[in-house]
Amino acid sequence: MRNANSIPFEDEARLIPVWSMIAAGVVFLLVEHYFWFVLPAHRHHPGPPIPLRTYFNLSWGLLAAVYCLMVGYVSKDAPRRAMDARFWILVCLVLPGGIGTVIYFLLRLPLTASCPACGTHIQSDFHFCPQCAWQVTASCGNCHRTVLATDQYCTRCGHELARDHMPARLRMVVD
Repeated sequence: MRNANSIPFEDEARLIPVWSMIAAGVVFLLVEHYFWFVLPAHRHHPGPPIPLRTYFNLSWGLLAAVYCLMVGYVSKDAPRRAMDARFWILVCLVLPGGIGTVIYFLLRLPLTASCPACGTHIQSDFHFCPQCAWQVTASCGNCHRTVLATDQYCTRCGHELARDHMPARLRMVVD
Protein backbone atom coordinates (compact mmCIF):
# COMPACT_ATOMS: atom_id res chain seq x y z
CA MET A 1 0.00 0.00 0.00
CA ARG A 2 1.11 3.52 -0.66
CA ASN A 3 2.03 5.90 2.08
CA ALA A 4 -0.52 8.72 2.44
CA ASN A 5 2.26 11.28 2.10
CA SER A 6 3.31 9.90 -1.29
CA ILE A 7 -0.08 10.17 -3.03
CA PRO A 8 0.43 12.55 -5.96
CA PHE A 9 -1.82 15.57 -6.45
CA GLU A 10 -3.04 14.19 -9.80
CA ASP A 11 -4.63 11.19 -8.07
CA GLU A 12 -6.52 13.49 -5.72
CA ALA A 13 -7.55 15.84 -8.55
CA ARG A 14 -9.08 12.90 -10.45
CA LEU A 15 -11.61 12.57 -7.65
CA ILE A 16 -13.34 15.78 -8.71
CA PRO A 17 -16.39 14.63 -10.72
CA VAL A 18 -17.35 16.05 -14.11
CA TRP A 19 -20.64 17.44 -12.79
CA SER A 20 -18.68 19.49 -10.27
CA MET A 21 -16.39 20.89 -12.97
CA ILE A 22 -19.38 21.84 -15.11
CA ALA A 23 -21.12 23.40 -12.11
CA ALA A 24 -17.95 25.37 -11.29
CA GLY A 25 -17.80 26.74 -14.84
CA VAL A 26 -21.48 27.67 -14.83
CA VAL A 27 -21.24 29.31 -11.39
CA PHE A 28 -18.17 31.28 -12.47
CA LEU A 29 -20.00 32.56 -15.56
CA LEU A 30 -23.11 33.42 -13.52
CA VAL A 31 -21.08 35.39 -10.99
CA GLU A 32 -19.31 37.26 -13.78
CA HIS A 33 -22.62 37.98 -15.49
CA TYR A 34 -24.08 39.31 -12.25
CA PHE A 35 -21.13 41.58 -11.47
CA TRP A 36 -20.67 42.90 -15.04
CA PHE A 37 -24.28 43.26 -16.24
CA VAL A 38 -26.91 42.91 -13.51
CA LEU A 39 -25.33 44.85 -10.66
CA PRO A 40 -24.21 47.92 -12.71
CA ALA A 41 -27.71 48.22 -14.25
CA HIS A 42 -29.22 48.78 -10.78
CA ARG A 43 -26.79 51.51 -9.73
CA HIS A 44 -27.64 55.19 -9.94
CA HIS A 45 -24.08 56.38 -9.29
CA PRO A 46 -20.72 55.50 -10.86
CA GLY A 47 -19.08 52.35 -9.59
CA PRO A 48 -15.48 51.69 -8.63
CA PRO A 49 -12.69 51.93 -11.21
CA ILE A 50 -12.56 49.17 -13.84
CA PRO A 51 -9.32 47.50 -12.55
CA LEU A 52 -10.72 47.24 -9.03
CA ARG A 53 -14.04 46.01 -10.35
CA THR A 54 -12.28 43.41 -12.51
CA TYR A 55 -10.26 42.18 -9.54
CA PHE A 56 -13.32 41.73 -7.34
CA ASN A 57 -15.38 40.15 -10.13
CA LEU A 58 -12.73 37.57 -10.95
CA SER A 59 -11.90 36.80 -7.32
CA TRP A 60 -15.57 36.23 -6.37
CA GLY A 61 -16.10 34.12 -9.48
CA LEU A 62 -13.05 31.98 -8.74
CA LEU A 63 -14.07 31.55 -5.10
CA ALA A 64 -17.52 30.35 -6.14
CA ALA A 65 -16.00 27.94 -8.70
CA VAL A 66 -13.53 26.53 -6.15
CA TYR A 67 -16.42 26.06 -3.72
CA CYS A 68 -18.24 23.91 -6.32
CA LEU A 69 -15.08 21.89 -6.96
CA MET A 70 -14.62 21.30 -3.22
CA VAL A 71 -18.19 20.01 -2.84
CA GLY A 72 -17.54 17.62 -5.74
CA TYR A 73 -14.28 16.46 -4.18
CA VAL A 74 -15.99 15.81 -0.84
CA SER A 75 -18.69 13.79 -2.62
CA LYS A 76 -16.04 11.36 -3.95
CA ASP A 77 -13.54 11.47 -1.06
CA ALA A 78 -15.98 10.76 1.78
CA PRO A 79 -17.05 7.26 0.59
CA ARG A 80 -13.46 6.08 0.21
CA ARG A 81 -12.90 7.08 3.83
CA ALA A 82 -16.04 5.22 5.02
CA MET A 83 -17.86 8.50 5.76
CA ASP A 84 -21.40 9.51 4.78
CA ALA A 85 -21.05 11.60 1.60
CA ARG A 86 -24.56 13.07 1.76
CA PHE A 87 -24.02 14.36 5.29
CA TRP A 88 -20.70 16.00 4.44
CA ILE A 89 -22.05 17.56 1.24
CA LEU A 90 -24.89 19.00 3.29
CA VAL A 91 -22.40 20.35 5.85
CA CYS A 92 -20.34 21.92 3.05
CA LEU A 93 -23.39 23.56 1.50
CA VAL A 94 -25.06 24.76 4.71
CA LEU A 95 -22.09 26.27 6.53
CA PRO A 96 -21.15 29.57 4.88
CA GLY A 97 -17.86 30.64 3.38
CA GLY A 98 -16.26 27.22 2.99
CA ILE A 99 -16.34 26.50 6.73
CA GLY A 100 -17.98 23.14 6.01
CA THR A 101 -15.11 22.00 3.79
CA VAL A 102 -12.57 23.11 6.39
CA ILE A 103 -14.42 21.08 9.03
CA TYR A 104 -14.50 18.10 6.65
CA PHE A 105 -10.73 18.23 6.11
CA LEU A 106 -10.11 18.54 9.85
CA LEU A 107 -12.37 15.60 10.76
CA ARG A 108 -11.99 13.23 7.83
CA LEU A 109 -11.00 9.66 8.57
CA PRO A 110 -7.97 7.89 7.09
CA LEU A 111 -8.33 6.07 3.78
CA THR A 112 -9.80 2.59 3.94
CA ALA A 113 -8.67 -0.51 2.09
CA SER A 114 -10.17 -3.95 1.58
CA CYS A 115 -8.79 -7.06 3.23
CA PRO A 116 -7.62 -9.42 0.46
CA ALA A 117 -8.84 -12.44 2.43
CA CYS A 118 -12.35 -11.49 3.56
CA GLY A 119 -13.10 -8.14 1.84
CA THR A 120 -13.71 -6.23 5.06
CA HIS A 121 -13.10 -2.48 4.84
CA ILE A 122 -10.14 -1.69 7.07
CA GLN A 123 -8.04 1.40 7.70
CA SER A 124 -4.99 1.52 5.48
CA ASP A 125 -2.62 1.69 8.46
CA PHE A 126 -3.82 -1.62 9.95
CA HIS A 127 -1.28 -4.44 9.99
CA PHE A 128 -3.90 -7.18 10.48
CA CYS A 129 -7.54 -7.51 9.46
CA PRO A 130 -9.77 -7.25 12.57
CA GLN A 131 -12.20 -9.85 11.16
CA CYS A 132 -9.93 -12.67 9.94
CA ALA A 133 -6.44 -11.79 11.35
CA TRP A 134 -4.91 -11.74 7.84
CA GLN A 135 -1.59 -9.86 7.85
CA VAL A 136 -2.19 -6.99 5.43
CA THR A 137 1.11 -5.11 5.64
CA ALA A 138 4.62 -5.92 6.73
CA SER A 139 5.37 -4.87 10.28
CA CYS A 140 8.25 -5.15 12.72
CA GLY A 141 7.95 -8.06 15.12
CA ASN A 142 9.58 -6.02 17.89
CA CYS A 143 7.95 -2.56 17.83
CA HIS A 144 5.00 -3.46 15.51
CA ARG A 145 5.48 -0.40 13.28
CA THR A 146 4.96 -0.54 9.53
CA VAL A 147 8.03 -1.43 7.50
CA LEU A 148 8.57 -1.86 3.79
CA ALA A 149 8.63 -5.41 2.50
CA THR A 150 12.13 -4.76 1.14
CA ASP A 151 13.62 -3.56 4.46
CA GLN A 152 16.21 -5.75 6.16
CA TYR A 153 16.03 -3.90 9.48
CA CYS A 154 13.31 -1.87 11.18
CA THR A 155 13.86 1.85 10.76
CA ARG A 156 12.49 2.57 14.26
CA CYS A 157 14.15 0.02 16.51
CA GLY A 158 16.80 -1.68 14.35
CA HIS A 159 15.26 -5.14 14.74
CA GLU A 160 16.35 -7.66 12.08
CA LEU A 161 13.21 -8.34 10.07
CA ALA A 162 14.41 -11.68 8.63
CA ARG A 163 13.76 -13.25 12.04
CA ASP A 164 10.08 -12.26 11.98
CA HIS A 165 8.94 -14.98 9.54
CA MET A 166 7.13 -12.66 7.14
CA PRO A 167 4.24 -14.45 5.37
CA ALA A 168 4.98 -15.77 1.88
CA ARG A 169 2.42 -13.45 0.25
CA LEU A 170 4.35 -10.41 1.56
CA ARG A 171 7.70 -11.90 0.53
CA MET A 172 6.41 -12.31 -3.04
CA VAL A 173 6.10 -8.52 -3.25
CA VAL A 174 9.86 -8.26 -2.61
CA ASP A 175 10.75 -10.74 -5.37
